Amino acid sequence: MLVIGNGESRKFLDLSQINRNKVACNAAHRDLKVDHLVCADRKTLEEAVSEHNRIYTRTQWLGRYKDHNNVFPVPDLPYSGIQRWDDAWHWGSGPYAILLAAQLTTINRVDVVGFDLYSKNNRVNNVYKGTKNYAAENKAAVDPRYWIYQISKVFEIYNNTEFVIHQPEDWEQPTSWKKSNVFVDRVNMLQYNVTKRT
Repeated sequence: MLVIGNGESRKFLDLSQINRNKVACNAAHRDLKVDHLVCADRKTLEEAVSEHNRIYTRTQWLGRYKDHNNVFPVPDLPYSGIQRWDDAWHWGSGPYAILLAAQLTTINRVDVVGFDLYSKNNRVNNVYKGTKNYAAENKAAVDPRYWIYQISKVFEIYNNTEFVIHQPEDWEQPTSWKKSNVFVDRVNMLQYNVTKRT
């Protein structure tokens, strides 16, 4: 199972040639054929609903798409907590995509690309920035603390699943992601081909 985020590091990868089950986020359907698309954002859901085979979104929005047989609810959170970032409403497409992949994998392995988390220039880090339904290129970067925490919870709960994060050498792994089932593949993204990892 391959999870595709929309961080700019992934633009160096040719993901179209990978013959594996893919879970992706929001506008990834513009460039890629994926098996499962997570759209926690309502605008990107509206954009994708007529173009993609299987889409997952928030339960609050399912009623509007009851006539679409390709729209499903995102998974329930597999834990409960009292902090704001433990509320399902504050989970975004990226954490939900990793949660969905953890539930769908049949080999207990999830490969992750494009989850950069951080910006290198304090501006938004997204391959779709400046396009429809996305922030302008000069907008400030999103604080990744919620994503880091939420994805860490997935790693913790699905501790029998191996998560392999493909990132370039200068990427900083969050401390909370340093778990026995989480591995970082330090690669030169210009030369790397994810297909060599099975």
